[in-house]
Amino acid sequence: MIGIFGGTFDPVHYGHLRTVLDVREAAGLEQVRLVPLLGAVHRAQPATPANIRLAMAQAAVAGTAELVVDDRELSRGGQSFTYDTLVSLRRDQGGEKPLALILGADAFGGFLSWHRPLDILGLAHVIVMERPGHVLGAGGELGRLVADRRVADAAALAGSASGSVLPVEVTQLEISSTDIRARVAAGRSIRFLVPEPVERIIRQLGLYRA
Repeated sequence: MIGIFGGTFDPVHYGHLRTVLDVREAAGLEQVRLVPLLGAVHRAQPATPANIRLAMAQAAVAGTAELVVDDRELSRGGQSFTYDTLVSLRRDQGGEKPLALILGADAFGGFLSWHRPLDILGLAHVIVMERPGHVLGAGGELGRLVADRRVADAAALAGSASGSVLPVEVTQLEISSTDIRARVAAGRSIRFLVPEPVERIIRQLGLYRA
């Protein structure tokens, strides 16, 4: 089973990397593919050009076989709809291989406002990275969807190609790309917030400076 984790990665940081490793271990994923978005759909657009964000993501996971960077959204162009990315992955992987879309709890809270959300579930499972004390999909239409599709463990995902929702508790690292950019702009250190190769790219290219 392959995991898919999308983001602007502006820049990629340990909060991204540690949590998807937690998911890979908990769900028994062969690998997790980090998919940099060309443009954001539900948030502010990335400030950094796509080729540089791609280079930072590739530098961050170099030498880590279980994490790979997939540039299909950047190559495709146009709007970064998760549905289109999963259709493309399905063409590559075939119809039977389980795929798992990895989402943070906040992102999953807006899942039903996404482009073709139920069709996304027809293409992949959804793994939600939970915070302690968070109630997954509480109430409303999203709550009903979770009640219908939630499974208790990763073994249930392996039995089908798509369609289930699995919550996974992950390491809580309060790191954000917004905060990292602000620190750089203020001349503060970002050491131990991002991998050293990413910090090097930021410094060499003068990214995020005021």
